[in-house]
Parts: sequence; C-alpha cells; structure tokens
Amino acid sequence: MVEIDPTRTPTVIVDDAHIIYRVHGAQAAGSGSPLASFKRLVTRTNPAQVREVHAIKGVSFVAYKGEAIGMVGSNGSGKSTMLRAVAGLMPADRGAVYASGQPSLLGVNAVLMNDLPGERNVLLGCLAMGMSPAEAKAKVPEIIEFSGINERGDFSSLPMRTYSSGMSARLRFAISAAKKHDVLLIDEALATGDSKFRRRSEQRIRDLRAEAGTVFLVSHSESTIQETCERSIWLESGLIRADGPTEDVLKEYGAYMRK
Repeated sequence: MVEIDPTRTPTVIVDDAHIIYRVHGAQAAGSGSPLASFKRLVTRTNPAQVREVHAIKGVSFVAYKGEAIGMVGSNGSGKSTMLRAVAGLMPADRGAVYASGQPSLLGVNAVLMNDLPGERNVLLGCLAMGMSPAEAKAKVPEIIEFSGINERGDFSSLPMRTYSSGMSARLRFAISAAKKHDVLLIDEALATGDSKFRRRSEQRIRDLRAEAGTVFLVSHSESTIQETCERSIWLESGLIRADGPTEDVLKEYGAYMRK
C-alpha cells in the first residue's frame, strides 16, 4: 500500500498500477482492413492475434497540493500513458489510480476545431471547462493575448487550419491555463512554443501551484522542468527509476542517457 504524508493534502494517488495495451496484429496482408474485420464478424472466424504490451509495471506515487512534478524518461518509457491514466482516460489493469476532482489533460494532440477561428475555439474551450457564457466571453481577449497568436497579425479571426503547430500549441495551453485546475497534466504541449511564450507558461504553472493546484509536466526540455518543477519522476520501461528533487533526478537520468 502506498504511503501518504498525513501532514499534506494528496491530489493523485497511484497504487501499484499496471497498464497493458492490447495490440491487434494482422494475420495476413489486408486482414486488418474494415472489410476483413466485417467478414470475420459475419463468419465468426478468429480475429487477428492480440499482442499485449505492458506499458506501466507496478508504479506507485502520491502527488500533493501545490506540487509541480516533472515526468522524464526516454521515448516509449510510459510517461504519456501514465498521464492518461491519471486523467481517467486509461483504466489500470491491476492496482489503482485515484485523483481528486477531474484532472485536465493538455497534450499536443488536444482537439480544436480546424474550420473555426481561434477566438471561437477559445470560447468553446472555456464553455467546455464549465465557465458560464458570460465568463467565457470575458476570458477570450485575455486568452488570445496570453497565447501570442496575434503578435504577427489578426490570426484569432482566421480558421485554426491556417495556424502553425506552434501557434496551435500555444492556444491550447492558453485555453487550459485560463481556469484553476485541481490537477493539470501537460504532455509536451510547451515544446513548440518560443522562448517568450515558455517564460509566460512557466510563470502560469507557478501561479497554478500557488493556487493549490497540482501540475504534471512531461517535457524533453530539461530546462523547462528545472524552472517549473521542484520534484520529478523518472519512468523507464514502465518502471519508476527515481522520484525526488528535480536536480537529483535529472542528474541520474542524464547519466543514464549518456551511457
């Protein structure tokens, strides 16, 4: 059983969590097509082989109010899977993942509507986060300014499909950060921002912590994690290799990556 500090308020508890992906492999060329799947359903023949990938292997940790926690690890180490589990998007096969309130996951693939202008997406995003129509309308100018998408023209009135990946990422973060969150999960959403926007983002993360929120940050930028997270968790091959002060964890992780 995971240990909880009785002097602090936990927001996320991960207790011996195991997460397993099931990948449906093709038996032969074309067997993974919709038509082949339909034929298997009609004829009741066996489906393609299922391969299991054990992505998270008995992970345990507790996050507390006011913490900003960096998540580091090589590609495929389980970082994004762990965030999706905390967000409630991926159930644990064994063990448990608990969170207070409703965690909000902000990732590079967060969906915005490409055919709508940026300002309309901002309004819809605010409404989706539970703001009243009046609150959402009042927030739009502030969010547009924070995102910086209008620094080189009136892009907020243009469809999202005209935006660069960096502009889209900045707008997604600006929308999500406009609301106080009990738990905010950020998955590489700051990677495409410029240095000016990253400074604003890092300050916003510090503000969220000051408001007693908990922030998880997955990033390949060690400087961003150092600037914003006092604690870090190093995941490798689905296992926690280190959990502690960011400086110590990054030093250990860096030594491992240089081998």
